[in-house]
Amino acid sequence: MLIELQDLGKSFGEHEVLRGITASVEKGDRIGIIGANGTGKTTLLRILCNQSQPDTGSADFAAGATCGYLEQTAHLDPELTIYDTMKESFRPALDAMARLETLQKQLAKAPEDPEITAGIEQCTSIIDAMDAYNMDTQIRKMLSGMGFPADTWQKRAGVLSGGEQTRLRLAGLLLRQPDILILDEPTNHLDIETMSWLESYLKTCRGAVLVVSHDRYFLDAVCTKIWELRGKTIQVYKGNYSAYLPQRQAADERQRKQREADLEKAAKLQDYIDRNLVRASTTKMAQSRRKQLEKLEITEAPIDEARDLNFRFEYDIEPYDELVTMKHVCIRIGERTLVKDLDYVVHRGDKLVIAGPNGTGKSTLLQVLDGKRRPSSGMVRLGGGARAGIFTQQQARRFGRVIDAIWDKYPRFTELEVRSHLARFGFRGEEVFKDCASLSGGELARLRFAELSLERPNLMFLDEPTNHLDIYVRESLTQALAAYTGTLLLVTHDRYLMQTLGCPILYLEDGDTTLYRDFAALRDKDNAQPAQPVQTEQKPVRQAYGKEQRRRRAEVRARIKAVETQIEELGAHIVELENELNDPEVLRDHIQVREKCDDLEDTRFHQQELFDEWEKLLEEQEQFEAEENTSD
Repeated sequence: MLIELQDLGKSFGEHEVLRGITASVEKGDRIGIIGANGTGKTTLLRILCNQSQPDTGSADFAAGATCGYLEQTAHLDPELTIYDTMKESFRPALDAMARLETLQKQLAKAPEDPEITAGIEQCTSIIDAMDAYNMDTQIRKMLSGMGFPADTWQKRAGVLSGGEQTRLRLAGLLLRQPDILILDEPTNHLDIETMSWLESYLKTCRGAVLVVSHDRYFLDAVCTKIWELRGKTIQVYKGNYSAYLPQRQAADERQRKQREADLEKAAKLQDYIDRNLVRASTTKMAQSRRKQLEKLEITEAPIDEARDLNFRFEYDIEPYDELVTMKHVCIRIGERTLVKDLDYVVHRGDKLVIAGPNGTGKSTLLQVLDGKRRPSSGMVRLGGGARAGIFTQQQARRFGRVIDAIWDKYPRFTELEVRSHLARFGFRGEEVFKDCASLSGGELARLRFAELSLERPNLMFLDEPTNHLDIYVRESLTQALAAYTGTLLLVTHDRYLMQTLGCPILYLEDGDTTLYRDFAALRDKDNAQPAQPVQTEQKPVRQAYGKEQRRRRAEVRARIKAVETQIEELGAHIVELENELNDPEVLRDHIQVREKCDDLEDTRFHQQELFDEWEKLLEEQEQFEAEENTSD
């Protein structure tokens, strides 16, 4: 046994976090620790890795057992390179190597000295235990597995992004091969390839693994036990997350039935007491029943800290069929091409996941599609009737209270209506009066989803929507997105979400885009036939290219830029008109409404004419390029 917890408790002031925790960790265990945000998971981890002491009970560790802990907020030495940071994982062995060299020189002068011999044996055992003579091989293998190409190994840790630093800390921790590996949300900032590699590693590493995670796919792939933190204590379940769910439901049902039986028995005892206590012939029996009632322990109702949420995303306006059209889209940042020559059409009701390794431009592409950025070349067009809702990866900090975030936008709602709506997204009781500035990342995300559901968009752009959410809210969001009948484009690394949606996946890598039928096809991409690249149609056979063609090509290029500018200006005017038509003051003036509707219809008609011209100009430009490339 590596760790034994007995009746463990922990409080912070008057706030009790953990109570009566009794559990054990054996060698070979793969334990997933789950629970709603704020239930004390990180507090428990700090006790398990001996960084914090319990207030009551005990946490006993096996003699000599080593522990490695991946915190969410730890930092690296910014001056060390990636490779040197990894070498620090071998610090005990490196120190032993330096000492061994000194001892060997001393041994040459005093070969019979037992202290020198003992020192050499000790150093050798440390080096052998860490397999330090193969240190470079281990480092290269680990860095490659964790997504650090060889050409990045000399970068300083201080210039890495937060996600890269997390991956590097995890890589260094895995190299130490501790007896107890404790990980706090290790899949944050990892892409699909790196998560798959990590899962394979954790399933075969020695010792025990304890991991806090909200990633259901990861918990299913790695864990053999689930510790659920609920009601300040732990319930232990055998198997992975999918095996835990029916066990928990059955345990809750047994507890609920026992409580009903206890309440029924208490009611019968009380009824007997009420009817017989005042009668002389039955007073003693009634008093006996009263003692039984006083001793009766009523089973508590199952604690539902998971707070399964019940919300949906719906819309009112049915848009045109071709809702998002991408024509020859190229995205470049500096000298780097993120997306090249992408042609794709998202139809009404489609769902599309944008996936790929970290840093390939997924969020940038989504910003181009939702209109926040312009493509380097090409065009993105939203179909008529599109009403977009946007969820960004990092929610901006807000002012005011939670309830005001909804009420200010929908002042006609009653307080009961606002609070009822917020309750569907987990804001209950006094939580609706919390200051938005104090909300966690998960709470900010839930508040944004509450706004989105009221906006009733028929087209949603979501960038990593499950980040910061606990496993229960993730489940509710996954169900809501699967049931959504509008059009959905989202960037995500959440494999369970991809699997549930069962929709096509546009995979970005090195500027290329490949379309996979669904998550199963993406998961098996290395073993299956290559998927269909998303690219432009085959260009026609090209003819000779001359002076007149060059003049016309210049005219076409200039006209394309002018048309694109006009289309964007008209698009901005359309948005402005749509916003004005939603203004209550405008809606009260029927003459103004009619004028703006006429203006909106004319603007959309003119924009469509420009789109048609733009497509013809692009075809002509392609033909000129083809002729130039084949001319002698």
